[in-house]
Amino acid sequence: MSKPVLEVKDVNAFYHDRGRGFFAGRIRRQILFDVSFSLMEGEILGLVGESGCGKSSLSRVILGLESDYTGEIIHHTERPQMVFQDPATSLNPRMTVGQTVEEPLILSGMRDRPERRRLVVEMLGKVGLDETYLTRYPHELSGGQRQRVSIAAALILRPRLLIADEPVSALDVTVQAQVLDLLWDLRQEMGLSYLFISHDMAVVNDICDRVLVMEAGKLVY
Repeated sequence: MSKPVLEVKDVNAFYHDRGRGFFAGRIRRQILFDVSFSLMEGEILGLVGESGCGKSSLSRVILGLESDYTGEIIHHTERPQMVFQDPATSLNPRMTVGQTVEEPLILSGMRDRPERRRLVVEMLGKVGLDETYLTRYPHELSGGQRQRVSIAAALILRPRLLIADEPVSALDVTVQAQVLDLLWDLRQEMGLSYLFISHDMAVVNDICDRVLVMEAGKLVY
């Protein structure tokens, strides 16, 4: 029987509006209401809902990027990594592909440069990019290639859980299918679990094992 990699228990989260004048920074409103679920080993769990319903806020709480919440976030592995919606904005335009994928290794304290390069080349291969991409910049890549770089950077530290926030919505239909196939294959190869956030039920039905539906900060299904 599979075990949970993530448990979210009775999470309520709050947002601080900037406000104006006397109320600047004082307006606190609730954006998540008693959210609870578990994500199991090897599972692709879909989270769907309209824009503004709280999906991305929930992912930020899970990633530890929001501190004003109550309830429990229990990680049974190391903290998850994130793949964002638009790689054109999430990738640093001044960094090459090699530098982008290598950066998490440097930040983690790995000092062995040849080993870092070996791991970067290996991970690029897993996402379907060869060594010729090491010196390329984001503007030299297609949308699908940029998203593959983002996935490689997210996986270079070998997390067990990946949060994918609308990872194919900025891509055309053909490239969407290629990236979804890649995510599916990586799950099998690397033993990954995913929280797959989307507003597109067709995409979610294509890849997810189970689906949660969010409306106005609450899980309704």
